[in-house]
Amino acid sequence: MNRLHTFHTSVAGIALPDRFTYPCCYTPHPLCVLAAGEVRQYLAGMTKWHKELAQGKMFGVLVVQTAEGGIGFLAAYSGNLAGRNDHPYFVPPIYDLLNPEGFFRQEEARIFRLNRHIEELEATPGYLALKEQMEAMRHQAAQQLEEARQQLKAAKAARDLKRQATPPPGKEETVAMVHESQHQKAEYKRLEQCLKAKENDLATALQPYEVTLKRLKEERRTRSAALQHRLFGAFRLLNARGEVQDLNEIFRHTPHHVPPAGAGECAAPKLLQYAYLHDLRPVAMAEFWVGASPRGEVRHNGHYYPACKGKCGPILAHMLQGLNVENNPLQPAAHTQAEPQIIYEDPWLLVLNKPAGMLSVPGNEAAYSAWQWVREHYPQADGPLLVHRLDMDTSGLLLVAKTKAVHQQLQALFHHRRIQKTYVAILDGIVPYDEGKINLPLLPDPLDRPRQRVDREHGKPAVTLYRVLSREEGHTHILFHPLTGRTHQLRIHAAHPDGLHCPILGDRLYGTPGKRLFLHALRLEFIHPMTGEALCLECEAGF
Repeated sequence: MNRLHTFHTSVAGIALPDRFTYPCCYTPHPLCVLAAGEVRQYLAGMTKWHKELAQGKMFGVLVVQTAEGGIGFLAAYSGNLAGRNDHPYFVPPIYDLLNPEGFFRQEEARIFRLNRHIEELEATPGYLALKEQMEAMRHQAAQQLEEARQQLKAAKAARDLKRQATPPPGKEETVAMVHESQHQKAEYKRLEQCLKAKENDLATALQPYEVTLKRLKEERRTRSAALQHRLFGAFRLLNARGEVQDLNEIFRHTPHHVPPAGAGECAAPKLLQYAYLHDLRPVAMAEFWVGASPRGEVRHNGHYYPACKGKCGPILAHMLQGLNVENNPLQPAAHTQAEPQIIYEDPWLLVLNKPAGMLSVPGNEAAYSAWQWVREHYPQADGPLLVHRLDMDTSGLLLVAKTKAVHQQLQALFHHRRIQKTYVAILDGIVPYDEGKINLPLLPDPLDRPRQRVDREHGKPAVTLYRVLSREEGHTHILFHPLTGRTHQLRIHAAHPDGLHCPILGDRLYGTPGKRLFLHALRLEFIHPMTGEALCLECEAGF
């Protein structure tokens, strides 16, 4: 079945891009915007899906060129939709996990039967009764042994008092005390052995159950691991050169060595695989979100998002080989053109105004950083230098120590929250309250670094105070006072539905990309660790 769609509107006046989309950071091409609009129009007509779509789903479009030079687009969704992975409007999965005749479903059924057998055995009345007896016996034994230990301790203390009495005990009494001590210790040992024998009797009764459960769980673990490996081997992914690698090969050289769950089921790999199989030349690609934001993450209905780095990054690095792909826009030439501005300096420390687009410290990529600038301009400075960091996209005040000793003292001030930081930002939306407090714990997204997510169970505390300065033309000018210093804290607290639900203007990760991120570290206030002077340093934003 041909899944190639023609545009309903004319695209004659839209120039094709010179290079294919860099998937981890991009501005959607006008053809992708048109294609996404047509997909959303199609979805609007699928009323039976509306309830599921309202909960949130990622879709993707791939603009392609046929061998004859015609232009069209393909559409895909991540995972399954309405219990299916092969709706006619969208490209099919790379491997059909839902095929009842396929090895995955058949082996999955065997593992399900194992699970059921394990659950039934664990719920057996005889097994449960023995487990309860074992738990009660161990509790009772611990109490008995503790009481016996206390009696031993009290008897020893009484004997020690007798030995210290005036006049001291005679020979016969001394011998009697020794015998008493030996007898009590022997009684304690016999009690231990008796209780241990009872525990061993119960353990023997439990053993047939435990042996069977261990065997079944080991079989389940082995089967699950083998199924995952075979499944990932079934995802045989093409690239533009016609080369094939399966998921096991693609992820072998990543930090975790094995593919994460769901790898290969996202929209982007599906689109490219279909294009290569049907001799369609990929022109441009984009992925967009439909529906509510997932719990803990920041996704806005209709917004475009880059491919996740952990799950899709390695896959796309293979699948895009042979295409002329855009350069990574996260490494603009501006990194080496803009320089920090010195706001304050004395013999011990330095405060810089870091430009937006410059890294604070060297990263994995060969991009210029504020740390390198300091090292070049202050070659005699020792120690780690930077006391804290700013995101690459954030401009503003950055505190630098010229010596290791001063660095340690400033770090201590940060640790004890004695350095007050104030940021200014422009938000994309109207914040209804004039001031308030945001408390959303944060945790890194392991499959999509550097993105963070809200996690109330495992996240680290993240607290921000805010005060609105003005509201105009759909934007909010705001001051942030972070009480903690988590990565992307202000960006998540601004964008998340449980925060202000207004992303910072230009936020490519949690909002809509723009010419820059409108977030600036405006003010630093602290007591100078060497002079005792109260410093309040400020640098106005350039926006």
